[in-house]
Amino acid sequence: MGRIPGRYFLQNLVERRALIYQLVRRDFEQRYVGSAAGWLWGLIHPLVLLISWTFVFQICIKVELPRHEVTQNYVVFLLCGFLPWLLFQETLQRSATSLVENAALIKKTIFPAEILPVTVYLSTLISHLLTLAIVIIAVAVAVGVVSPGILLLPAYMLLLGLFATGLGWIVAGLNVYLRDTAQVTMVVLTLWFWLTPIFISEQMYPRQVRFLLAWNPMRYLVRAYRECLLTSRLPDLGSIAVPAGFAVAAFVAGGLFFRHLKRGFADVL
Repeated sequence: MGRIPGRYFLQNLVERRALIYQLVRRDFEQRYVGSAAGWLWGLIHPLVLLISWTFVFQICIKVELPRHEVTQNYVVFLLCGFLPWLLFQETLQRSATSLVENAALIKKTIFPAEILPVTVYLSTLISHLLTLAIVIIAVAVAVGVVSPGILLLPAYMLLLGLFATGLGWIVAGLNVYLRDTAQVTMVVLTLWFWLTPIFISEQMYPRQVRFLLAWNPMRYLVRAYRECLLTSRLPDLGSIAVPAGFAVAAFVAGGLFFRHLKRGFADVL
């Protein structure tokens, strides 16, 4: 009797934690190799975004949010919603090409290919945490308070990681056989972005398309980030159960799919 895919991959990740650590360290360092500022670029980018969005949306356009939103400060609203999306988007985009980029490792050695999308997520998570620190400071300055809800963010990062890794296994495996997968992934992410309430409030979507929000896992994670960063209220059971269900389903399905495709990687790469 075969092993459950999710359990199989989790066991592999635990057994290879030293290798994962080395790959994450290498990946993070290579992103800034040859750069004078190094990892500080991970802080510079969100600061530039914050300044740009403040000028465009708050000073020029003067965007106003519905009164019942978690905040009336549009820039803070946008930053808190954009944060989990950036982590998800970068993980999925880079996972799609991770196997092809490391083809030499997969072909010449007995290499656990399933850890590559995991290392992509963990490396991206480091940059995410740096950006999160900037956002927490920006919220404290703009709103005047630091919500204790930030203590719940690691739980949502875990759910986002399971979800992104599961989908990452799928697109990474497909990209080995069909190299257009990486481009298709970027197109899908563009459409997905605008179907996620990041730039606009959920209530601003037309009623005819709101049913799509209920089936969008990122909608729940974006809302959770905003509530954790901008309010002191505890999340309700649904805000945790729904994304948890999507995350576990994607992780198990992605693991099963990847395990099936893995058999032919060495021959195709």
